[in-house]
Amino acid sequence: MASFSNPITTTTTFIILILSLTSLFNNLTAKNGHKTALLHNRRGHSSSIKAITNPRLHQAYIALQAWKRVIYSDPNNLTTNWIGPSVCNYTGVYCSKLPNDTKIQVVAGIDLNHADIAGFLPDELGLLNDLALLHLNSNRFCGILPLTLSNLTLLYELDLSNNRFVGPFPSVVLSLPSLKYLDLRYNEFEGPLPSQLFSKNLDAIFVNNNRLTSIIPSNLGSSSASVIVFANNFFGGQLPLSIANFANTLEELLLINTSLTGCLPPEVGFLYKLRVLDVSNNKLVGPIPYTIAGLAHLEMLNVAHNRMSGIVQEGICALPNLSNFTFSYNYFCEEQGICSNLTSKGIVSDDRRNCLPDKPLQRSKKDCEAVNENPVECF
Repeated sequence: MASFSNPITTTTTFIILILSLTSLFNNLTAKNGHKTALLHNRRGHSSSIKAITNPRLHQAYIALQAWKRVIYSDPNNLTTNWIGPSVCNYTGVYCSKLPNDTKIQVVAGIDLNHADIAGFLPDELGLLNDLALLHLNSNRFCGILPLTLSNLTLLYELDLSNNRFVGPFPSVVLSLPSLKYLDLRYNEFEGPLPSQLFSKNLDAIFVNNNRLTSIIPSNLGSSSASVIVFANNFFGGQLPLSIANFANTLEELLLINTSLTGCLPPEVGFLYKLRVLDVSNNKLVGPIPYTIAGLAHLEMLNVAHNRMSGIVQEGICALPNLSNFTFSYNYFCEEQGICSNLTSKGIVSDDRRNCLPDKPLQRSKKDCEAVNENPVECF
């Protein structure tokens, strides 16, 4: 565990800080460069005095100036007013009062989403140890994440998606004790997912569209996440049976194009809160587990583009909240009951390229016989 320069003293302190940030971030969309400039002109002198007498804001000033120096392109000029010690007036920087001392302001959030900024993250960002939210979605930041980010012990949300970060999975995020929301999608991270990721108390894990390899760790279900998106990586192997341990929390599971093999385990049917299940574009075989017929909250089920076979069970098609069921490009040979006419229930469905008698746009008889004469026994 990395050492922290400004450790959390109590859980209560963190909770109060997050509550104080709620009203602050209600104003995220209202604050823009024009208003920031007006505030700077109106309050610049008094803010400068406060920054000098407030060591936390002074640390933030050092960190943000170091960051500005390694920003190579800012086409929207969002960091143009990052000048002087009045950091709370910087565009994209949001300050809040300390919960245990309302006379002290700190930098509590940074939001530079969709700014198209190019550069990298300097070590000095570790000085922002009051930060609770860091949103850098849709920029051109590159390189590896600095290890000094481990100092951000209050960080609750980290969104680095849609950038150009590289290297192995950034282990520094595993040392952030308050982190709940992790979004690393659409970068160039590579190598295996560390098993420690699923020992953290995260609510959302987005790592899709990277270059991650190896298998999904066997302790997958040790997390308490409600949303997991692994799509478009190179994991391979089977979905761990420990997925069942997500039963009390998981609502969305997206494993599209992750090179999964073997059978879809019946343990998936234990995820009684699940609303979205997408395992399309993999190498799965065998039938759809009938346990899925017990997922009363399921709205979308996509098993398309696999090598699954057998019967599409009526119990699945009759799920009360099902609105989209896609099972095209497989080898299913029968649709039970209502499954053959899901559109009559208002359910969006696609059953093309299977082995379904009397249905259009199916596979050839030769292709179907090669699979269905040797059924896969999964359960």
